Amino acid sequence: MSGRGPKLLPERIPAAASEAIGRGIGRLGITPNMITLAGVGGSGVAAWLITEERLLVAGAVFLGFSAMDFVDGAVARATGQATPYGALLDAVMDRIGEALVLAACIWYFAERGEDLQAGFGYAALFGSIAVSYVRARGEALGVTTREGLFRRQERVVLLGIGLLANGLTVVIIILAVLANATALQRWFIVGKGLREQDREAAEQG
Repeated sequence: MSGRGPKLLPERIPAAASEAIGRGIGRLGITPNMITLAGVGGSGVAAWLITEERLLVAGAVFLGFSAMDFVDGAVARATGQATPYGALLDAVMDRIGEALVLAACIWYFAERGEDLQAGFGYAALFGSIAVSYVRARGEALGVTTREGLFRRQERVVLLGIGLLANGLTVVIIILAVLANATALQRWFIVGKGLREQDREAAEQG
């Protein structure tokens, strides 16, 4: 219902590359749902590695398997297997994967006695859930919004970099602030859209 926000990362790979990748993987008999489940499985492995304090490997695993979020959609579109259930599975598994890794970060900080960082971890987890929930609830009420200062793509990349670069403390603070700011941003966007709907309904009534 409003202008586009800044996009730090593309939501999809280019169409030509997407089709080529999708058809190539589809020929192997690999379904989009298999890729989706592999992605969340990889996030689970990354979460376990974080609890073992193997942050560098965890970052590589997390980023590698998160890249499957681009691939499953490409395969679905190229092979004609795009379904509402597949879209639901993809969305839910994406959120579960991110939540697992953030929960592992909270565990990591708590085990080291870094309570302040753990608190920011809780805030980052809350913000990531709130961003998705506000969008989902808005769409259920008829207001579509993909805008956001810090959407899932940016959160995943930043968290992965933080793990790889041993900068998890700085990254978790940034995630906590920007994820919650994005949730508030979407709240205002959805609220504005709903108020516009109410005005239009009142004028027509």
